[in-house]
Amino acid sequence: MTATMAHRAIAFRRLLALLLTAACALLAGTAHAQTQARAADFPNKPIRMVVTFPPGGSADGVVRMLVPRMNEKLGQQVVVDNRPGAGGNVGLSLVAKAPGDGYTLGVGAAGALSANTSLYPQMPFDPLKDFKPVGMLAAIPFVIVGHPSVAAKTQRELIALAKAKPGSLSIGHGGNGTAMHLSAALFSQMAGIKLVEVPYRGSGPAALDALAGQVPLAVVDLPSSLQQIKAGKLVAFAVTSPQRLATLPDVPTVAEAGLPGYDSTGWFGVVAPAGTPAAVVARLNAEINAALADEQNLTAMRNLGVEPAPGTPEGFDAYIRSETKKWAQVIQDARIKLD
Repeated sequence: MTATMAHRAIAFRRLLALLLTAACALLAGTAHAQTQARAADFPNKPIRMVVTFPPGGSADGVVRMLVPRMNEKLGQQVVVDNRPGAGGNVGLSLVAKAPGDGYTLGVGAAGALSANTSLYPQMPFDPLKDFKPVGMLAAIPFVIVGHPSVAAKTQRELIALAKAKPGSLSIGHGGNGTAMHLSAALFSQMAGIKLVEVPYRGSGPAALDALAGQVPLAVVDLPSSLQQIKAGKLVAFAVTSPQRLATLPDVPTVAEAGLPGYDSTGWFGVVAPAGTPAAVVARLNAEINAALADEQNLTAMRNLGVEPAPGTPEGFDAYIRSETKKWAQVIQDARIKLD
């Protein structure tokens, strides 16, 4: 090949590279413009909200009370689709596979979005990669309760009793791998005590057995225990949330009562498939927060035993990541396994 031909070949390759770069930029620009156009037009059809809990529960109840306000503000219907199973994995796997256009959303909890990665040997999705957090909906505080026959009336006395008789006290919770189970495990770890954990099928049965004295202690939610606590039929040692509860103002937090830094709160929020445009996420987040701020919704949520938890997508993302790291360590240290 002559020098002239070589120079021409180099020039052609450079020209081809420039044309390819320009074409890619044009395609990217077109795709971006199309995405922006779709985001500006959002929503123009109904939105499917996959709820990873069965109908009738607190999470399902919260979503359904928010939906009318969202329908009004979005101008489209939000359709609730209950898909429970596998600790939330069934429903969120559908969301992970859906197009990232904002028309399929998922309502997931601490399990599916954080703890399950350490509990299940195989996950159908990666919570940190396959979703774009939209916003948190609510926090679910728990209460550590006991039968009045327990020879302790405060958390400090309870811990002292457990240390004096290791393994003699059992504590019920809402089921293996649930937020209540993890709350009990974290309590034992931070207190340096050994409690025999007894799993139940939900908070209600655990509270009933504590009420009957079949199990001396339990970690339960407010709806299943509040009236019994107020009636003096259950002793409330502490609440697991970082702040005291308006419904139990005289009950200290676990942290206040001697375990600084303790925080174990159930929660659930909305996620979208990865790739959902930021403008769509921002619109959804704004409408969710507006629905949470509605006075009627605030009252109804607290009557269900949950606390509204509005926030930003970025804040929810950071919280999911911190919870994933936190519970991975607790699960490893407690050697928690699913049935």
